[in-house]
Amino acid sequence: MMYVYSKQYVFFTGVCINMAKITISVPDELYEKMQEWKSSLNFSRVFQNAISGMIRKKESLISKCRKEVDFSSIVDRLKKEKVEFEFNIKEWGRKDGLEWCKTAHYRELQYALALTSYKNPDQDEELGDYFSHMFEKHRKQIKVTGKKTQDILNDFSEKYLKGWKEGVELFWSEVKDKL
Repeated sequence: MMYVYSKQYVFFTGVCINMAKITISVPDELYEKMQEWKSSLNFSRVFQNAISGMIRKKESLISKCRKEVDFSSIVDRLKKEKVEFEFNIKEWGRKDGLEWCKTAHYRELQYALALTSYKNPDQDEELGDYFSHMFEKHRKQIKVTGKKTQDILNDFSEKYLKGWKEGVELFWSEVKDKL
């Protein structure tokens, strides 16, 4: 055997195979058992065969999935569902905005119509408690978890608030000339 830069060159019947050297960790108990069998087992070969077999199985499964699954139709379906979901968020906001207007005072309506920021509405000095309550109500409907939860909720609050404001503006357009 010839070692060059952590690579091992092994000659088999005139064929040179470039082999990388790696280190694996095993529990002490397994290591002791390996020591008992090291004269009759080539652990390097056992490891190579096991890894090669696992890789072949994974590649075969991936190939089979790619052949059997029509990803383009799934992506198209998910895009459609995303649009519908985002529309629903805005629609929830619009309905809640119209409902809120039924009991809002004139000053609150004016404040809501003047809202321009869609960032952190649950921290707004006038409407923060209302939006906190509404977001909690809808959070159960969107059921988000994981690392991107805050991004999803921020996106949700922006879409929801745009719909909510549309509901308030729609209500206002119906009543303003009658005041």
